[in-house]
Amino acid sequence: MRDRLVCCGLTTLDVTQVLDRLPAPDEKVVADGLDVTFGGPAANAAAVAAGLGVPTTLVTALGTGALADVARAGLAAAGVDVVDLAPDAAGVLPVSTVLVTRATGERAVVSVNGTGAPHLARPDVALLRGAGALLVDGHHPAAGLALAAAARAAGVPVLLDGGSWKPSTAELLAAVDLAVLSADFAVPGWPQEPAPGAEDPVDGLLDAVAAFGPGFVARSAGPGPVRVRRAAGEGGPARTSLRPAAVPAGGVVDTLGAGDVLHGAMAAALARGADPLDALAEGMRCATESVQHAGARGWLAGGAVATS
Repeated sequence: MRDRLVCCGLTTLDVTQVLDRLPAPDEKVVADGLDVTFGGPAANAAAVAAGLGVPTTLVTALGTGALADVARAGLAAAGVDVVDLAPDAAGVLPVSTVLVTRATGERAVVSVNGTGAPHLARPDVALLRGAGALLVDGHHPAAGLALAAAARAAGVPVLLDGGSWKPSTAELLAAVDLAVLSADFAVPGWPQEPAPGAEDPVDGLLDAVAAFGPGFVARSAGPGPVRVRRAAGEGGPARTSLRPAAVPAGGVVDTLGAGDVLHGAMAAALARGADPLDALAEGMRCATESVQHAGARGWLAGGAVATS
């Protein structure tokens, strides 16, 4: 039975501080909360899936050194198996600085992402054996492309966490089955007016992304509805939207990693054989729960892990 998930992409070390407000230029403010833990879209998604009870392997680059040791220990504690593509390289792990505004839960993030990673080893595609789904986030693109091609050939659904357009995104989209985009995602050179048959620019964006290959494309919008485009034969694409549950007034504690939670929970559901729309709905449910707790994984510790 295939019920295992493989995630491929970025791990960071996140230094998160909670503030009453962001500092102005040349101003120093005092934080009253501090957390140091692993982050990154693929790493957070892997930890979410593991927390939901799906055996998960993360293919990433950690390297050596004290910072890598902190991230590696955190991933192990979260129940994630790690395949490190740069086990002997120093200074690989990016550090992200995250400032969370207490009153709104909004965050500001500064990170170098994976730009400092050296040439990475090619992943062994045999690790996909027994996998029910693969998630890629567009970072470490050579590894992601190799795994996506192997997964596609094996009939394993491939989900892209489309946080932003990257140089390899077009090639990666051709190898994925499902793409769930952030509200900020944009296709370079894509016109902002609706395409023929599209009602508005969001439909046009979904069409533009679908033209690269994925049959299922969705776009999140924070607390707003998630728009979906599914391939539907000669009748044209099927369009729908899913609306997340409302968060009570004042209930948003921290929006950090909410998109990663959505992708991780959706990928976990796909690995268990869920229909894409049902898997997306499960991801949205978990993301809504997550913003009511501190950190990307605080809701897991709170016991809100029941799956539909």
